[in-house]
Amino acid sequence: MRRGIAYGSSPLLTSATPVWRSRLIVAGFALAFLGLAGRAAYVQVFGNEFYQRQGEVRFARTLELPANRGRVLDRNGLILATSVVAQSVWAIPEDVDRSHPKLPEMARLLGMSMTELNRRLDAHPTFVWMRRQVDEPVALQVRDLGIRGVYLRKEYKRQYPEGEAAAHVVGFTNVEDVGQEGIELAFNERLSGRPGSRRVIRDRLGRVIEDVREAIPPVDGQDIQLSIDSKIQFFAYERLRDAVREHKAKGGSIVVLDAVTGEVLALANYPSYNPNLRRNLSGEQLRNRALTDTFEPGSTVKPFIVALALERGLVKPDTVVDTSAGRMTMGGFTISDVKDYGPLTVNQVIQKSSNVGTVRLAMQMPARDMWETYVQAGFGQKPQVPFPGAVSGRLRAYKSWRPVEQATMSYGYGLSTSLFQLAQAYTVFARDGELVPVTLLRSDEKAKGVPVFSERHALAVRRMLEMATGPGGTAQRAQTVGYSVGGKTGTARVQEGKGYAARRYRSFFVGFAPVESPRVVVAVMIDEPSNGHYFGGVVAAPVFSATVQQTLRVLGVEPDMSVQPHIVAEVVEEPF
Repeated sequence: MRRGIAYGSSPLLTSATPVWRSRLIVAGFALAFLGLAGRAAYVQVFGNEFYQRQGEVRFARTLELPANRGRVLDRNGLILATSVVAQSVWAIPEDVDRSHPKLPEMARLLGMSMTELNRRLDAHPTFVWMRRQVDEPVALQVRDLGIRGVYLRKEYKRQYPEGEAAAHVVGFTNVEDVGQEGIELAFNERLSGRPGSRRVIRDRLGRVIEDVREAIPPVDGQDIQLSIDSKIQFFAYERLRDAVREHKAKGGSIVVLDAVTGEVLALANYPSYNPNLRRNLSGEQLRNRALTDTFEPGSTVKPFIVALALERGLVKPDTVVDTSAGRMTMGGFTISDVKDYGPLTVNQVIQKSSNVGTVRLAMQMPARDMWETYVQAGFGQKPQVPFPGAVSGRLRAYKSWRPVEQATMSYGYGLSTSLFQLAQAYTVFARDGELVPVTLLRSDEKAKGVPVFSERHALAVRRMLEMATGPGGTAQRAQTVGYSVGGKTGTARVQEGKGYAARRYRSFFVGFAPVESPRVVVAVMIDEPSNGHYFGGVVAAPVFSATVQQTLRVLGVEPDMSVQPHIVAEVVEEPF
């Protein structure tokens, strides 16, 4: 039987509770509510900006809306560089479960070890790129792994359809789509456009749940249409590559100019690189030799001395110049030809590439006249093309020339030039005495040249350069089927310290075609051939021949000759 409890008999329960105690408790609750209300008012009203900023720091994000980079096109509208969609994988490391069983699979898909993956996740707690610009199928496989904290972002990846052939012209961009070389760098601002933005609120899983403000749309970059013809570019690159390999050379360059418009139709170098696959690139591959490398131009400057002598009225094309003995001495320095040619006409001085004959003409003129002619032809001047790394070469002021230096400069020693400068200089002869400004952008109008020589004397030298490629000339291998050509060989020793290296040469040829009305100027340089031949007429001239023939056919120029090239057994070589 349960016993009852008499609550009223308990002294604790029967004692009266003091009034102040209950009031204290009520007051305490009231103060607590007042404190909470005050805190809420501070958070919601008075301190609102601070807490909004803190919330934005944690959950608000400004998403960049990338602009589509403009395309690089050749003169016919064929694509040289374009952007395609590529996914980039990123993560919030603090949200990633490091024990997830599929992490090794993600590392494999992204081409990295688990050590590298963990290193990336340890780099920053709130954001890290796992891999930029991966192929779409790989990105989708990563997404399908379902690893929390790993996300995809759409970006643009650059592609270069012409690969190695146009690499030094087009260049490439980095992973941030910023130009690093070539046209991509020179016209980066126009190609890039302007990115847009979108301000959003994300949840802790990275999902967008709200737009904070209206999105600013991106402005896509502009397309750039170059003067380059991709067909001519590819063919010129192949012929250059084959010549470098055949002669076991260190490298080479070729430049093809339109003599009418001044457009660069082709510019190629070898070694080259694939701009789509840029791992383990060397400076040797990246160097744009045609614009950055300088060399002493050797015999290729002799036509400028002859043209100047004609211009000053000192000689005529059939004037006889005495080169007897094949050598002459100046200031203790011996200047020689490959053999004793005896008396030569001015025409033959160019045809045979006589050093002695050229010096005898040069020493009849003031050094200042020679210097001014070289400057007017573009030597010592930086080419006016928006290309990174273009150099000016070296041409000392005439006041510092000693007589022997004036003599050697008349046949190309003591000054330096790039192949691009040399090609442009020869537009003087192709365009009837005018130096033509060059451009890398397409232009259908005839370029306005700057007069250097009179039309009559430029034409006279053009005939001499045609003789140099004919029987008895130094460049018979420059002849081509169906088209008349003119040009000049050059073979120069490679400088080493204060002197010249033994058995190291640069071989080059520069010329134009057709002779009567030149349409193209082509310059070729082969750097240090080492397979037994090194004369420009043997090493560089055949590259010129093949390139000219293909270029004129692509341009639709009618043949002006019906005969085959006539190459005699004996090939006269230029001295150096």
